[in-house]
Amino acid sequence: MRALLPLLRTNWARRVGVPAATAARLPRGASAGHGPRRAMALYRTEERGQPHSPDYRLYFKNVAGHYISPFHDIPLKVDSKENLFNMIVEVPRWTNAKMEIATEEPLNPIKQDLKDGKLRYVANIFPHKGYIWNYGALPQTWEDPSRKDKSTDCCGDNDPIDVCEVGSKVLSRGDVIRVKILGILALIDQGETDWKLIAINVNDPEASKFHDIDDVRKYKPGYLEATLNWFRFYKVPEGKPENQFAFNGEFQNKAFALEVIKSTHECWKALLMEKCDGGAINCTNVQICDSPFHCSEEEARSLVESASFSPNKGSNEEDTDQVWHFLGK
Repeated sequence: MRALLPLLRTNWARRVGVPAATAARLPRGASAGHGPRRAMALYRTEERGQPHSPDYRLYFKNVAGHYISPFHDIPLKVDSKENLFNMIVEVPRWTNAKMEIATEEPLNPIKQDLKDGKLRYVANIFPHKGYIWNYGALPQTWEDPSRKDKSTDCCGDNDPIDVCEVGSKVLSRGDVIRVKILGILALIDQGETDWKLIAINVNDPEASKFHDIDDVRKYKPGYLEATLNWFRFYKVPEGKPENQFAFNGEFQNKAFALEVIKSTHECWKALLMEKCDGGAINCTNVQICDSPFHCSEEEARSLVESASFSPNKGSNEEDTDQVWHFLGK
């Protein structure tokens, strides 16, 4: 365990944007300021392994310091009346590393995706640099690969539902933020439905102006078109064809998006109660007491501490993401 200490880093203050010097003076779980939507730092993150290496993992803890699954233990909804949702940030805006919740690992830490044994990075396609939003997922949702979506006629992609956060701030990997849902795009990825929610951080300076998908068109002209093109072309530099979309690539509104979230949440509940076949999905959780996959806090800690991490230095992301692609479209 001692050998792991240099590889272990924790962060909780940035959950609420608290400066490090201030955080040192705050009691555990306290919040600086009393903004209208300011919340306590309910979740922390802990890094193990070296960034930009296959061993890198970002684990989540609750405010009491106990390990949890971001996939299963963080609630989907923040406020049922206002339709506010928790979003887990996997990829900060402008970065290239394809980070994702490890759905098949115990406690589902964030890791970098691999393909053919190599770390994955999204290409820079002119005029964009990496991801053009803060990208992540809604917890307690699951796109069931055995369930055909009635509106797309394709089954789910076996992941939590994805979120593109369009606010003005660049967030950090592992942030758990509250978002307002604005709309949704139906990407068809290799015959699977891969929903892309459009949302905005409730703490964004302009959040009060955004209520539905038309507000994105009004206040951020060109952003939805850029989003559509990003998803259409982002795999082309890998030699793959352009992605396709349901609804002719038209964004659906907030009401439609909320129904999709509701459906994927019901699929997740069936998964956690073992009412459907989750395949390789790891459903270990600490908070869902009536789930057959529930484990104790002590068992969760043992799962994390039993994972092995290499002391080898990770790669430099800057060496891998500086190629720009001009597709001429």
